[in-house]
Amino acid sequence: MSKIAVMMAEGFEESETLTIVDILRRAHMECHLISTGVELVRGSHNIVVKADAIINDEIKHYDMIVLPGGMPGAANLRDDDRVIKLLQEMNQAGKYVGAICAAPLALGKAGLLEGKNYTAYVGYEQKIETSGTFKEDIVVIDGNLITSRGPATTYAFAYALVDALGGDSMAVKNRMVYFNAFDAE
Repeated sequence: MSKIAVMMAEGFEESETLTIVDILRRAHMECHLISTGVELVRGSHNIVVKADAIINDEIKHYDMIVLPGGMPGAANLRDDDRVIKLLQEMNQAGKYVGAICAAPLALGKAGLLEGKNYTAYVGYEQKIETSGTFKEDIVVIDGNLITSRGPATTYAFAYALVDALGGDSMAVKNRMVYFNAFDAE
């Protein structure tokens, strides 16, 4: 079973974080909310979420790490040396790294976007330190790196994460009435 760490720092984007975890768990994947600080983490819209665990070295053995956006959550992830080290270790091991919205800020600081295609929240291509190539696509996959634009693209992002890990996103989409709700293909 695939094991995913979804990181939470104070000021995380609640809708992105919880939707990602929900969809990954619906796909029967082991997904943990990992806090960079305390067990109860306050999001950018003042919703408090209980983490499954606090950041630790075991995460580097997971199959994927995912960074939700939100401010100041994404900046807090970028400024946490433990997060940067985990991103670098997982990337070097060829494991999946995902980031949405403003969270590619941390990928830029970790050096993971160099020579890669990526996307991020509107205008963040000017704030991210990288020589990578910014795309306006809803989801951009370049090797083990998966990025997305923001809260409205979270479903497409989470389904891409499921597919990357070998899961069946189509079954989850059907159970969630995705096609009827959005006239998506």
